[in-house]
Amino acid sequence: MKVLVTGSAGFIGSTLSVKLLADGHQVIGVDNMNDYYDVNLKKARLARLLKHDDYVDVRLDIADRDGIMATFAEHRPTHCVNLAAQAGVRHSLEDPWSYLKSNVDGFLSLLEAARAHPLEHMVFASSSSVYGANKHMPFTVKESAEHPLSIYAASKKANEMMAHSYAHLFDIPCTGLRFFTVYGPWGRPDMALFLFTKAIIEKRPIDVFNHGKMQRDFTYIDDIVGGVFSLLKHPPTSDESWKGDNPDPSTSGVAPYRILNIGNNRCEQLMRYIDVLEEKLGMKAKMNMLPMQDGDVAATWADASELTALTGYKPDTPIDVGIGYFVDWYLDYYGIKK
Repeated sequence: MKVLVTGSAGFIGSTLSVKLLADGHQVIGVDNMNDYYDVNLKKARLARLLKHDDYVDVRLDIADRDGIMATFAEHRPTHCVNLAAQAGVRHSLEDPWSYLKSNVDGFLSLLEAARAHPLEHMVFASSSSVYGANKHMPFTVKESAEHPLSIYAASKKANEMMAHSYAHLFDIPCTGLRFFTVYGPWGRPDMALFLFTKAIIEKRPIDVFNHGKMQRDFTYIDDIVGGVFSLLKHPPTSDESWKGDNPDPSTSGVAPYRILNIGNNRCEQLMRYIDVLEEKLGMKAKMNMLPMQDGDVAATWADASELTALTGYKPDTPIDVGIGYFVDWYLDYYGIKK
């Protein structure tokens, strides 16, 4: 495969690119290296890729429609995985415009490029946050995701609808993956595990929202990447059993399109997550117990059975193992001795 990976200096994008290259595929990596968080971390992730002959580095904002079209025309990818996005539910309350530019305008650039230069499969990142006000768990792709609670979630829901339109109009096979709380080595500094680890080591209190009653389907990075990798060679087709008078929201009878959850298939208490982190660090956390933040949800839990049925792949790394791997990476990366 020749895979165009957007967000290739990001957490998931860089880890997926490492796996693709190790398996002998070519990667065209697209990233604008913005300063939403520490650019040095992005550079360190990218350094793992630049040593490979089969890696092409493209510094580009996906909202640059002419640049994206030219990149597709020059490199002619067979597959595209869109992982570039303005991330973070809480930041979307402060700067909603950046989410529309990157997540909506940027995705449209990719769809237009795929229209002009056909792909075997376009896989794009959606999010568990699209489930929003839905409280029937575990979340399944067969049920409603029509009530997002943040502009970030709304932008990801928009991606799903845009993909269906282009799949229908231009026969672009599109799969949207709803990621559930990804964590692990090389993770984002704005995410809980990174923030907690840094604060605990520095003997500062951690902010624990919803007074510690949060629940999440924490999914280890290698499980996410394994799922994406296994899916690439399974492009969707139009579903002959689909009925317009009783529509399945996860598939389509008029387009090569599907939506899948990718998560660890289990719901964990945030306080247990913190307990495991304390154990791995050998340090206790000081905690600021705070109310729920606007735009957030109290719990997530994935039913990822559709992904397993399709590919045979099942995420299964327990947090006791995954958090240990993260702590080992963090201490090594920042040169900290236990």
